[in-house]
Amino acid sequence: MSEHQNCILCGEPEIVIQNELAFAHYDSYPVNTGHCLIIPHRHVAEYFQATAEEKAAIWALVDEMKTIIDQEHRPDGYNIGVNIGKTAGQSVPHLHVHMIPRYKGDMEDPRGGVRGVIPHKQKYPRRGQSQVPE
Repeated sequence: MSEHQNCILCGEPEIVIQNELAFAHYDSYPVNTGHCLIIPHRHVAEYFQATAEEKAAIWALVDEMKTIIDQEHRPDGYNIGVNIGKTAGQSVPHLHVHMIPRYKGDMEDPRGGVRGVIPHKQKYPRRGQSQVPE
């Protein structure tokens, strides 16, 4: 079997929405309620291997999913990210964009957002301040 045939993202997910080049479905192991993945139909390992058209199709679905998730779950914010390569935490070699709704109180101090990929660098003082203001 080829890598494509063994890909967990190429199975038969319950597609929420799709366009000609990509589709979106809810994550099987969600970080938060409404966490979804946006994936190109073409099996491509990582973001920088996708065509400009595939990237545009993915980001169009991000916008469409926001409308759906906003209506269904009413989150207070979002984190959107892509893991590219094993060093960045990519564990499935098929491009997928994580769209994670955020809710007030889902973590004690969310300041720094995606900087939290390296936890001790998530919080940082602003220039001229000893601590990050609230």
